[in-house]
Amino acid sequence: MSLRSTFAAVALLALAACGRVIPEGRLPDVAQPPPPPPSGTAPPPAPAPVAASAFELGAVRVPTAALARIDAADAAAALDAFARSCRVVTSRADLSGLTQTADWATSCAAAPSWPRERAAQFFAAYFTPVRVGTGEAFATGYFEPEITGYRTRRAATDVPVYGVPYDLERCWRDDIAMSERTGRAPLSRRLPDGRCVEFDDRTAIENGSLEGRAPVIGYAADAIEFFFLQIQGSGRLVSPQGEVVRIGYAQQNGHGYTGIGALMRQRGLIGEGTPYATSMQGIVAYLRDYPAEGRAIMRENASWIFFQELTGPNAAIGPLGSIGVPVVGESSVAVDPKYVPYGAPVLLDLDRDVADGLWIAQDTGGAIRGPNRFDTYWGAGSRAREVAGGMSGRGQAYVLLPNEAAARYPR
Repeated sequence: MSLRSTFAAVALLALAACGRVIPEGRLPDVAQPPPPPPSGTAPPPAPAPVAASAFELGAVRVPTAALARIDAADAAAALDAFARSCRVVTSRADLSGLTQTADWATSCAAAPSWPRERAAQFFAAYFTPVRVGTGEAFATGYFEPEITGYRTRRAATDVPVYGVPYDLERCWRDDIAMSERTGRAPLSRRLPDGRCVEFDDRTAIENGSLEGRAPVIGYAADAIEFFFLQIQGSGRLVSPQGEVVRIGYAQQNGHGYTGIGALMRQRGLIGEGTPYATSMQGIVAYLRDYPAEGRAIMRENASWIFFQELTGPNAAIGPLGSIGVPVVGESSVAVDPKYVPYGAPVLLDLDRDVADGLWIAQDTGGAIRGPNRFDTYWGAGSRAREVAGGMSGRGQAYVLLPNEAAARYPR
């Protein structure tokens, strides 16, 4: 993923699954068990399986009066974001099944030259709101972290921010049976003799195994902050002198992700009966109070993220989302592409008013799964961190489909 993918998600889910860091104040990354039923009653039935896509789940057109809620400034920012997504929506198959690439041609042709002061009318003219399933939405938030970092190493404890290693590639290793070699080959290491072996894990990389085998973009001053920036998938290295290096996800080392929040809670290191809350603050406090134990716990997450430096016009807009388009604070949202088409406008009406309005689907994340599940992006800085950290909203979501696609669905 890029940003995404994922930064964030509710309940420290990012620590367990998403490709993003969770802001302060979030809940634990371990799902809480439901309370037992009252004595003498039967347990609740298991939830019904969710359809594999929005097309299978079903979409229903809703009155266009929902579009009246769009604010003019909100619409202008969304129109810019939508226009940047057009190269994707007009060329990439829609996994949700709700649209076809040809459906986007008319709106995408009009978007670049449409007057931004009349952006709300653009969405009213070219789109129809639909409800996917029940439309009952759950939204969290993520942001772009900033950590102290430098172009050159200043201290022995500085952590290298690696680009993609020269010997990282997808290839079949000898330890993988022929019968299991389906789909894409795993990310592995190609040795000089041509053999493929498992790529280095977090422990090996921290011990310096990549020296001379990967480009170095810069150095992070704090290993814990960098650990969580890797979960986020993008961020900024900011030196005390004000130099900013924006980095974004480029590749991963092929090892599975392990959420340390879940491990720490299961082992009784955070949570009830300990001085450490089941929150981001509690996790970080433990890691700092017990550096040796904390380092060992972080190493249980064998996954390592490799970055690319983001430069040029796109870098000035924002980090790249999962479709290769810059995400913009308060305009971009992460979705499950099986239920919301990438590039589609999404109108949220939540019990957290700050997130109400128009968003453009430009990212995803490992914890962003299922219909009407959204992760709102808030940009960088203290306000973004505060809003994203407290974002947990429920309400209604309306996916705006091009009129050509919406016409195929019932009212």
